[in-house]
Amino acid sequence: MLTEDGKHLYVSYDEYHNLCEKLAIKIHQSGWEFDTILCLARGGMRPGDILSRIFDKPLAIMSTSSYRAEAGTVQGHLDIAHYITTPRGEIAGKVLLVDDLADSGLTLQKVIEMLRAKYKSVTELRTAVLWTKGLSKFQSDYSVEYLPTNPWIHQPFETYDTMRPEKLMEKWKV
Repeated sequence: MLTEDGKHLYVSYDEYHNLCEKLAIKIHQSGWEFDTILCLARGGMRPGDILSRIFDKPLAIMSTSSYRAEAGTVQGHLDIAHYITTPRGEIAGKVLLVDDLADSGLTLQKVIEMLRAKYKSVTELRTAVLWTKGLSKFQSDYSVEYLPTNPWIHQPFETYDTMRPEKLMEKWKV
């Protein structure tokens, strides 16, 4: 649900899974065949996992992190892992790069540059995201929702960002 001022988007679990399914349909309808899904952790892990199951393709994982300021509303320094975790040796062939959103687009652009420089065995690379914000300088090959007002996206599992074991014990009366 997008707030009236367009500054916040609240997403339920059902809505989130529906977006993942719509993304799978877009990819399938394109007719593009790929060998591996590479998801960016953490945001791309859930959609990457779902797409990996739907397309029955191996899932590789690359960790990225952007230090954020001002309560997570300002992107800071971007760190990209030096290694990719994959079940089949080194990543190669046609790769679908998955993240949850193209915010500024910087993460996807930098990861693509790194993949092209260090992984010459990747012969084709396409990108898939659930959301693309209006301010993004990067346009994914596949995207479900365009968000021209650049809202802060409140994903359903973010409650765990502040959940600690003690809170869980209190919740479950353990």
